[in-house]
Amino acid sequence: MTAIHTLSRERAPRPRPWSRRARSSSLTTAARAVPPLSPRLQMIRAVLVLLLVLSFSLLIQLSVISSLQASAAQGRAFDKFRGQLATGTAPIGPNDADDHEVAIGTPIAYLEIPSIGLKQVVGQGTTSSALFNGPGHRRDTPLPGQIGTSVILGRRAAFGGAFSDLGELKKGDAIKVTTGQGEFNFTVTGRRGEGDPAPAAPGPDASRLMLVTATGLPFLPDGVLRVDAELDGAAVVGPAPRVTVNQLPKSERIMGSDPSTLWALALWLQALIGLSVGAVWGWHRWGRAQAWVVFLPPLLLVGLMTTSELTRLLPNLL
Repeated sequence: MTAIHTLSRERAPRPRPWSRRARSSSLTTAARAVPPLSPRLQMIRAVLVLLLVLSFSLLIQLSVISSLQASAAQGRAFDKFRGQLATGTAPIGPNDADDHEVAIGTPIAYLEIPSIGLKQVVGQGTTSSALFNGPGHRRDTPLPGQIGTSVILGRRAAFGGAFSDLGELKKGDAIKVTTGQGEFNFTVTGRRGEGDPAPAAPGPDASRLMLVTATGLPFLPDGVLRVDAELDGAAVVGPAPRVTVNQLPKSERIMGSDPSTLWALALWLQALIGLSVGAVWGWHRWGRAQAWVVFLPPLLLVGLMTTSELTRLLPNLL
């Protein structure tokens, strides 16, 4: 009897702590042990999600997407400007061939600086959004090669950083600019930063080119760099600018920002806030993994659209 009792005790099924029923019971107990989030904590979590998405989206926008956007825009602008040169319809002033004002962003010149390997199509206008696509010509100045001082602004780091190497230019370096009036060769006469004295005004029949960008660490500008260059040869006559320096909008000045689409930024922010609140609700209702699977793609998409509008408010030389 003792042997039979011992055998039956050995064959008795042992409890399995990791069985499905045990795991389900454990999870249910744990879920009941976690108190629901208070409205304040839910708000804090939604704000943290919002800040995380905005920060990550802005980083991706400035470091990756903006460069791809600028590269694609330069390709389109080069094809358009080359076609205009071939047909003789490239702008040579503030008005186009049909006597309409040249729209901001329209290609007006092709800039080449061999010493730093720069080849960029220059567009009309210097708003923050205009400089998404490459360097821009300030509308209150003549075109390169025309009598007077032509000013071209370019970004230091974002959207391809067209003028990132401008500080490496030295006196005597060559600059070539092609416009609807022909090819013009300039020679660099010097660089100057904030507070440095400006060179004497050009002569009544001379042409000067000024290239402008930001100084400091990438994405953290702390000043302005100007490179001056004088035209080799005779300048040409061109139409007078439509705006004067006093009429030039603040958004087109050095370190200006473009608030013209604040309404779009407000709409995208509302959508992002709604998705953040929905993500917190889903996190609490369904679980962490399910909430991220459902809400992460739309959060990233809306976050990128929001930061795209936000970059218009950043300095145009960033």
